[in-house]
Amino acid sequence: MIDDKMIARINELARKSKQEGLTEEEKEEQKALRLEYVLAFRKNLRSQLESIVIKNPDGSLTSVKERHDKIYGAEEDDA
Repeated sequence: MIDDKMIARINELARKSKQEGLTEEEKEEQKALRLEYVLAFRKNLRSQLESIVIKNPDGSLTSVKERHDKIYGAEEDDA
């Protein structure tokens, strides 16, 4: 889960990296935090997109996930 402390730490490491450089431990922490952030971002985006409903010309409703799975086939969650 992304929280304010996590974002603050990512930003702190980014600033430190630009100003004076990071230790190997800090580089590993930064890499792990960024990966966690990206995965959480993708999960959130996927959830938002899957909650969208399309109104068809005939008035029926189709969820984006249902339409995607119909066109491209059901895929495993890669996020």
